[in-house]
Amino acid sequence: MDESSKEGKGRHDLLLQEIEAIDDYWGPTFRAIFDTDECDAFADKLDSRIRSHDKDIEKLCSAHHQGFIESIRDLLELKGLANRIHGEVQAIDSDICHSVTQLKLKGQELADARRIERNMKTTIEMLQSCLPVLRAYIKLQQQMKEKRYYPALKTLEQLEHIHLPNISHYRFSEHMKKSLAKVRESIKEASMVDLKDFLESIRKYSPKIGEVAMRHTAEQLNIDISANSSAIKRLISPSVSGEFDYEAPSESEYSVEEDLSAQDLVDFSPVYRCLHIHTVLDAKETYENYYRKQRKKQARLALQPPTNMHETIEGYRQYFHGIVGFFVVEDHVMNTASTLVNRSYLDDVWNIAVSKIASSVRTHSSYCTDPALMLKIKNLVMLFSSTLKTYGYSVSQLVELLQEIRDHYNEVLMQRWVHVFRDIFDEDNYHPIQVTTPAEYQRVIESFPYRDSNLEAAPFPKRFPFSSLVPKVYRQIRNYIQACLQFSQDLNLADQEIDDTLRRYTNLLLTRTLSGCLSTLIRKPSLSLLQLIQISINTNYLEESNAWLEEFIAQLTGASRELSHIARLQGRAVFRDVRDDAEQQIYEALKRKMDEFMELANYDWQLNEPSGQASSFLMDLIAFLQSTFQAFTNLKEHVAQNACLTACRHIAEILMDLLLSDDVKSISMGALQQVNLDVIQCEQFAASEPVPGFEDGTLLSSFLDLRQLLDLLLSWDWSAYFHDYGQDTSKYLRVSPQRAITVLEKLREADKRTVFSVLKKSERDKKKLMETVLRQLRQLLQSSA
Repeated sequence: MDESSKEGKGRHDLLLQEIEAIDDYWGPTFRAIFDTDECDAFADKLDSRIRSHDKDIEKLCSAHHQGFIESIRDLLELKGLANRIHGEVQAIDSDICHSVTQLKLKGQELADARRIERNMKTTIEMLQSCLPVLRAYIKLQQQMKEKRYYPALKTLEQLEHIHLPNISHYRFSEHMKKSLAKVRESIKEASMVDLKDFLESIRKYSPKIGEVAMRHTAEQLNIDISANSSAIKRLISPSVSGEFDYEAPSESEYSVEEDLSAQDLVDFSPVYRCLHIHTVLDAKETYENYYRKQRKKQARLALQPPTNMHETIEGYRQYFHGIVGFFVVEDHVMNTASTLVNRSYLDDVWNIAVSKIASSVRTHSSYCTDPALMLKIKNLVMLFSSTLKTYGYSVSQLVELLQEIRDHYNEVLMQRWVHVFRDIFDEDNYHPIQVTTPAEYQRVIESFPYRDSNLEAAPFPKRFPFSSLVPKVYRQIRNYIQACLQFSQDLNLADQEIDDTLRRYTNLLLTRTLSGCLSTLIRKPSLSLLQLIQISINTNYLEESNAWLEEFIAQLTGASRELSHIARLQGRAVFRDVRDDAEQQIYEALKRKMDEFMELANYDWQLNEPSGQASSFLMDLIAFLQSTFQAFTNLKEHVAQNACLTACRHIAEILMDLLLSDDVKSISMGALQQVNLDVIQCEQFAASEPVPGFEDGTLLSSFLDLRQLLDLLLSWDWSAYFHDYGQDTSKYLRVSPQRAITVLEKLREADKRTVFSVLKKSERDKKKLMETVLRQLRQLLQSSA
């Protein structure tokens, strides 16, 4: 126990030393105390140590108490002295603080003054560096206000590339750059406004520019745009047809400003300024696209023809002037600003435009029915194509268009000449021309180159073989050829080509127009037989005029007569066909007239005895035929012969039809003998050669069928008929069993009506014989079937 208490004390002393050695942190020491069970012992130890120290302190205080009192007294004295020094120090400090404050104020004022001076110097330097920018900016604003965009653009470039880089470290330079971007856009927009004004102006002045260009081209090429059309109205005789409603173009229609070009009429500077501005602004491509787009829109507007363009030449002139003006302007822009408009672009626009132009002119000219107006259209198209050709555009489609217009022009002429020919036909009296004086004779010869030595030697009054229709038609054919030539002139065609063209169009007039009019004429029911004869005579002389017309065309065109022409005149064939048609109409008219006489036939089919002479209606018919055939002297021989042969055959057919008609139920022998007398009269007429040139028996053969039938019935020679039937040598070769049966039955029916015929033996025998003959005829008919 003693050892453990010793160890505890030693450990407590050690802990107390640690506590005394450490002033502020005794944690580990107290933790070590509390970790053991010796807390109370340690507390006692600690109290003992505290009492020990208290005793040491008391001893020390007792030893130094007097010195402490003296020290306090010294301190009190020192306190008074310190207070006095303190007061003086405060006073000095206050003075120093006041002086320092004043010094600080003066120093601050001095610093401020120097800073202001430095700032002013810096500001002056900065302002001097900014002044060029500000002056340029003010100048830019003034130029924008005055709408001087091109100088403004130069000022803008100076600001951006020269002045603004020098002041880039100032914040306001950024604002200025932003404002300059707006100014740039303003210049661009303003230049586009000027361009739009230019485009509007150019659209307005394009027709005037085109008019000037076409006028200059006409003067350079010596083109007289009114010469051809003024002659059209003279090509139709006023006595034959009404004149064209035509008014020659006056000089005022083409009056324009003297020697003005496109640049004289329109200010092109907006185009160049706008191009330069957009080039500088790096928007050249945008500008070019916009310009071309707008001009293409204007081209489409220019290519739209006026709605009433086909009515007057002014519509066509306005249309062509606008188009020419457009391309002249573009050509000028191409020559002065090649990057804006180039040849390939213009060629593309022209290729599109020329198709629309051709289509529009083709459509509107198709409505035109005035030849004079069509000549004006032709002249305008020629001048239009010549003008654009001088600017390097291809006009091949326009040349083809002229060919189409020429074809339509020919159609219009033929329509006009239809009325001309009809008027001639209506006015003609269809009597040979008779002249009583040399002047009248000369006028006819000048209008129709007919020469006849017998007629020239004959005394006045002289009679031409043709009516006034022939020289009038011939003159109008020549006028038509001249009218066709008016269109073909100035088309740069070879003489041979013009010659072939005139022949082709003349053939169309002959084969379609004149042939149709003549065909209509000869079919008029109002024409008499004599008029038809005169028409047929007229065609003979019109046919002869074919050679004169070919010579006339050769003289007009100057083409070589030795060359064979592709399209020779078909006048001979046309008039030959018309004459053949007229001859058929003559034959038909002759038949109709004969039918009128034959309608007067009033046979008494129950006649007991014939009158002893031919019927009166037949005598009148023969007299008519004799007088009619006398009028055939001017016709060709075959026409008169065919007419005479037709007349004889027609009479024979009518008489045969009367005998075989179902309307005639019975025929007496006396009536049959009367018919025989009429046939004899017809045979005498045929034998008298009413028209010379027939071979013997030709006309008589027309009545052969009727003659053989009558001879058989009157002679009652049935044995010879049956014996020779079917043989070429038969006397009654042309009598068919059917015809014989028909007439015999009618004779038998007439005998039945005779009351006392049955009382005579001869009549009964005759009746039996008739029945036998009828039975044999029926057998022949059945065997032949």
